[in-house]
Amino acid sequence: MAAEPPKNIIWLPDVEEHDYPAAQSYLQLLHNDFRVAEMIKALRKAPIVQFKAKDIFRASGLSLLGVSNSHVERDRKKIKDGQGLAPLLLVRDEQIGRVVIADGYHRLCAVYTFDEDALIRCKIV
Repeated sequence: MAAEPPKNIIWLPDVEEHDYPAAQSYLQLLHNDFRVAEMIKALRKAPIVQFKAKDIFRASGLSLLGVSNSHVERDRKKIKDGQGLAPLLLVRDEQIGRVVIADGYHRLCAVYTFDEDALIRCKIV
Protein backbone atom coordinates (compact mmCIF):
# COMPACT_ATOMS: atom_id res chain seq x y z
CA MET A 1 0.00 0.00 0.00
CA ALA A 2 2.87 2.40 0.69
CA ALA A 3 3.55 4.70 -2.21
CA GLU A 4 6.81 6.28 -3.25
CA PRO A 5 7.38 8.86 -0.52
CA PRO A 6 7.90 12.48 -1.46
CA LYS A 7 11.37 13.87 -0.71
CA ASN A 8 9.99 15.37 2.46
CA ILE A 9 6.64 16.06 4.02
CA ILE A 10 6.19 19.75 4.68
CA TRP A 11 4.59 20.81 7.94
CA LEU A 12 3.21 24.22 8.78
CA PRO A 13 5.00 25.88 11.70
CA ASP A 14 1.90 25.80 13.89
CA VAL A 15 -1.66 24.51 14.13
CA GLU A 16 -4.19 26.34 11.98
CA GLU A 17 -6.68 28.37 14.02
CA HIS A 18 -9.71 26.51 12.61
CA ASP A 19 -8.32 23.21 13.93
CA TYR A 20 -9.02 24.16 17.55
CA PRO A 21 -12.83 24.43 17.11
CA ALA A 22 -12.73 21.17 15.12
CA ALA A 23 -10.88 19.48 18.00
CA GLN A 24 -13.31 21.02 20.48
CA SER A 25 -16.32 19.68 18.57
CA TYR A 26 -14.87 16.16 18.56
CA LEU A 27 -13.78 16.23 22.20
CA GLN A 28 -17.24 17.38 23.30
CA LEU A 29 -18.48 13.96 22.27
CA LEU A 30 -16.13 12.41 24.83
CA HIS A 31 -15.96 14.91 27.70
CA ASN A 32 -18.00 17.63 29.40
CA ASP A 33 -17.68 21.24 28.28
CA PHE A 34 -15.54 22.29 31.24
CA ARG A 35 -12.99 19.52 30.63
CA VAL A 36 -12.92 20.24 26.89
CA ALA A 37 -12.26 23.94 27.53
CA GLU A 38 -9.31 22.94 29.74
CA MET A 39 -7.94 20.63 27.03
CA ILE A 40 -8.22 23.25 24.28
CA LYS A 41 -6.52 25.84 26.48
CA ALA A 42 -3.70 23.37 27.20
CA LEU A 43 -3.39 22.44 23.51
CA ARG A 44 -3.03 26.11 22.55
CA LYS A 45 -0.10 26.44 24.98
CA ALA A 46 1.54 23.08 24.18
CA PRO A 47 4.77 23.01 22.20
CA ILE A 48 5.06 21.30 18.83
CA VAL A 49 6.59 17.83 19.19
CA GLN A 50 7.06 14.89 16.82
CA PHE A 51 6.14 11.21 16.90
CA LYS A 52 6.31 8.53 14.23
CA ALA A 53 3.08 7.95 12.31
CA LYS A 54 2.99 4.26 13.21
CA ASP A 55 3.39 5.05 16.92
CA ILE A 56 0.47 7.50 16.90
CA PHE A 57 -1.70 4.85 15.25
CA ARG A 58 -0.67 2.25 17.81
CA ALA A 59 -1.30 4.62 20.71
CA SER A 60 -4.70 5.68 19.35
CA GLY A 61 -5.97 2.20 18.53
CA LEU A 62 -7.54 3.58 15.35
CA SER A 63 -7.36 1.93 11.97
CA LEU A 64 -5.93 3.46 8.83
CA LEU A 65 -8.42 5.11 6.50
CA GLY A 66 -7.90 4.15 2.87
CA VAL A 67 -6.85 6.44 0.06
CA SER A 68 -10.42 6.20 -1.25
CA ASN A 69 -11.45 8.52 1.60
CA SER A 70 -11.87 11.99 0.06
CA HIS A 71 -10.23 13.78 2.99
CA VAL A 72 -7.23 11.46 2.96
CA GLU A 73 -6.89 11.87 -0.80
CA ARG A 74 -7.05 15.67 -0.44
CA ASP A 75 -4.20 15.56 2.09
CA ARG A 76 -2.20 13.11 -0.08
CA LYS A 77 -2.49 15.61 -2.92
CA LYS A 78 -1.20 18.38 -0.64
CA ILE A 79 1.81 16.21 0.19
CA LYS A 80 2.49 15.42 -3.47
CA ASP A 81 2.14 19.12 -4.38
CA GLY A 82 4.59 20.18 -1.66
CA GLN A 83 1.97 22.00 0.40
CA GLY A 84 2.30 22.17 4.17
CA LEU A 85 0.13 20.18 6.55
CA ALA A 86 -1.03 21.50 9.91
CA PRO A 87 0.26 19.67 13.01
CA LEU A 88 -2.13 17.26 14.71
CA LEU A 89 -3.88 17.88 18.02
CA LEU A 90 -3.60 14.91 20.39
CA VAL A 91 -4.96 14.27 23.89
CA ARG A 92 -3.76 11.52 26.20
CA ASP A 93 -6.67 9.62 27.74
CA GLU A 94 -4.97 7.99 30.71
CA GLN A 95 -8.16 6.21 31.83
CA ILE A 96 -8.17 4.04 28.72
CA GLY A 97 -4.45 4.25 27.97
CA ARG A 98 -4.97 5.72 24.49
CA VAL A 99 -4.20 8.85 22.56
CA VAL A 100 -7.23 10.65 21.17
CA ILE A 101 -6.67 12.31 17.80
CA ALA A 102 -8.71 15.44 18.43
CA ASP A 103 -7.81 16.88 15.02
CA GLY A 104 -5.71 15.60 12.14
CA TYR A 105 -6.79 11.98 11.66
CA HIS A 106 -7.01 12.35 7.87
CA ARG A 107 -3.61 14.06 7.72
CA LEU A 108 -2.10 11.23 9.74
CA CYS A 109 -3.63 8.63 7.40
CA ALA A 110 -2.35 10.50 4.34
CA VAL A 111 1.20 10.69 5.66
CA TYR A 112 1.16 7.04 6.74
CA THR A 113 0.34 5.92 3.19
CA PHE A 114 3.69 7.38 2.10
CA ASP A 115 5.84 6.44 5.09
CA GLU A 116 4.78 4.76 8.34
CA ASP A 117 8.01 5.99 9.95
CA ALA A 118 7.42 9.64 8.99
CA LEU A 119 7.65 12.09 11.84
CA ILE A 120 4.32 13.74 12.54
CA ARG A 121 4.32 17.24 13.98
CA CYS A 122 1.73 17.60 16.71
CA LYS A 123 0.70 19.12 20.00
CA ILE A 124 -0.13 16.69 22.78
CA VAL A 125 -1.56 17.15 26.25
